[in-house]
Amino acid sequence: MKTRNVAILIYENAEVLDFSGPFEAFNVANEVAEELLFNVYTVAETEEAVLARNGFKITPDYSIENCPDTDLLIIPGGNGRKIQMRNKIITDWVKMMYNKVELLLTVCTGVFIAGYSGVLNVTKATTHHGSYDEFKETFPDIELVELVKYVDTGKIVTSGGISAGIDMSLHVIEKLIGNNHGAKTADEMEYDY
Repeated sequence: MKTRNVAILIYENAEVLDFSGPFEAFNVANEVAEELLFNVYTVAETEEAVLARNGFKITPDYSIENCPDTDLLIIPGGNGRKIQMRNKIITDWVKMMYNKVELLLTVCTGVFIAGYSGVLNVTKATTHHGSYDEFKETFPDIELVELVKYVDTGKIVTSGGISAGIDMSLHVIEKLIGNNHGAKTADEMEYDY
């Protein structure tokens, strides 16, 4: 089976579980399959260390300048998204990547970065419950689906708050691999899916 490259965007004050949950799910899927289904890596605007929420320090594997070809792009949320969604360097990069990737996945308020990048061309989406009003005001043409873990519209999959990124990742693992692999991965993670 083809190995898919999975890039996880990280940035200052990103929500830690938004990116670490999907990171873990896709890597555990590899362990369960006993083969490299997903090559998972982090990418940031530069290769300098990033301080995510609560001072969680992480050094990205790549910068946006040297990021490998990517099949899945994951955009986490968090308070730092308020800066990143207006960072033209990041939004231009997301727009360029969208034209190349198989799937674009957003976790929590990461949907705003996708939206400000101009790639949120879907009829419905979801986000963190604390941002429902902001979403409705910012994207009035997109139906907000409330109180769900994720919304899959084909090329774009959006998820609700924080831990919902794990549910979305397990869904995508099943979507791409089949054979009940999402549930097997959840079982290995001891995650109620």
